[in-house]
Amino acid sequence: MMSSFITYARRLVGAALVLAPLLSHGQGRTTTTVVGAAARKAPATEAALGGKATLTGRISGPTTDSVAISLRENPLDPKEKLFRAKIGDKGEFRLTVPVSGPTKADLVYGDDVAPLFLDPGTDIEVRFKGSDMSGTLKFKANDVPTGLATKLRNGSNLTDEQRHRQQGANANNYLVEADAQFVENDGFQVLPDNIQLYEAPFLSFLEYRRKHQFEFLEDHAAKQSFTQDFYNYAHAEVVYAYANDRLTFQDLREQVVNTEGRLKMAPDYYNFLREPGLLNDPNAAQSELYHEFLLNYVHFAVAQDKHQRTDPDFYPASYALASKKLTGPTRAIILGRILQESFRFGHVKQSAAMLADFRAYDAKNQYFPTLQADFDRHKEFAIGAPAPDFKLATAAGDTVHLHDFAGKLVYLNFWKSTNGLCLRDLAYAQELMRKFEGKNITFINIALDENEQAWRSLVMAKKLPGVQVRVPGGGLRSQIAKEYALQEVPTYMLVGEDGTFLNTKPKRLSSRAAIDEINQSFGKASTYTSAIDFSATKK
Repeated sequence: MMSSFITYARRLVGAALVLAPLLSHGQGRTTTTVVGAAARKAPATEAALGGKATLTGRISGPTTDSVAISLRENPLDPKEKLFRAKIGDKGEFRLTVPVSGPTKADLVYGDDVAPLFLDPGTDIEVRFKGSDMSGTLKFKANDVPTGLATKLRNGSNLTDEQRHRQQGANANNYLVEADAQFVENDGFQVLPDNIQLYEAPFLSFLEYRRKHQFEFLEDHAAKQSFTQDFYNYAHAEVVYAYANDRLTFQDLREQVVNTEGRLKMAPDYYNFLREPGLLNDPNAAQSELYHEFLLNYVHFAVAQDKHQRTDPDFYPASYALASKKLTGPTRAIILGRILQESFRFGHVKQSAAMLADFRAYDAKNQYFPTLQADFDRHKEFAIGAPAPDFKLATAAGDTVHLHDFAGKLVYLNFWKSTNGLCLRDLAYAQELMRKFEGKNITFINIALDENEQAWRSLVMAKKLPGVQVRVPGGGLRSQIAKEYALQEVPTYMLVGEDGTFLNTKPKRLSSRAAIDEINQSFGKASTYTSAIDFSATKK
């Protein structure tokens, strides 16, 4: 149900993301909804439902001492709010969280994460085995009569509150089943296998997946009662999973399949983007996949207009296009996302101007404080900011500084000899250096290894090219890791001839696009010089 690429990443690293809205089984859109007879009755008011959601539960054979609900209150703030409850002697727990409206959340138990859909009045019981949460998770409405009345989809004998609780249980059971049916099934994922397909079979795969997802949703909606909000959310997940994977296929395939060039798509491949209502769909507001699609659409449209990410005007052009094309409350979120990208990969001067303009789109001041803090945190690592100097010993015993390479383009590779991804990229790094031999560029490989001898032995045995240096003490807690705000390896950065950042997120060494990106970077340092003053310690 969620974007295949995002889903695959979530399964690899344990991160949690979301779902997508409204295309019919063909290309046209539909407004027909089937959400069960009970949903057509007058819902309970939010005041009556109390503005909170409650989960009670029992775990068979608990393997940890607590369970939690994770909520993300601000779509522009990566920090999640965690509500945790102790698990009792018999495996029981109770969690109550404040919710102001329909909300995507996660149930967190140890290393396991399961999607939740909560709204004011949700009051459900959850049960699962401690050794297998995802495979045994079941939800049941609290204080709702069982028996014939329930089997008949909770007829008129139920109060509004009881009906709403049953709808909450139905929604979350649906998410569990959909996760098992589509997310955990590699046959429905773009990565790792389906990305290698060519255009026609890839489209067939997407349409086959979408057809089955819609049938799955409509079958459940016809048999159970869902709230309209949840139906809209689940329906949106299907639509934007399809739209997002179709939109990003060409770029993603180029990055992953490095044995071939970029696919040339049929002239009508992107015609689906003209679908009425696809960009501005109020029913999709809760879907993070909808937000991802809009951001990817903006990037695509700006690139079609001959703007490249390395151009100083890429993010201002993205911001202007989103301001013009998008409407409603989602516009501020997407503009905020563009600003955050600009802070990380863009140009400080342009970012500051766009941030000032953003106030006009954030009348309630919901997002501006978060964005201002984000800007202040990242401006020293934006394009045009001076890269921190360093003094490090090479594998041969010499000492080098970053400023030794002034006047040259510098490709920084932060890596560890014990990291699988870093080791995989070694062959690509060597090939890339060969392609740029004799050009005005230096490749500096900065190892964060704790074990100096193991690093030195690998460098010597493999005769690794480029400048090979190691951070004393190694690790992501080292001073240089802090100065470069490193969070993981491998991390790559491009530094211009004047010692300022050109790109803090260049293409991976394994990407064919990395060559073009480097070629386009020569001589651009002065173009990106920022008007912002930086501390002397950075220079």
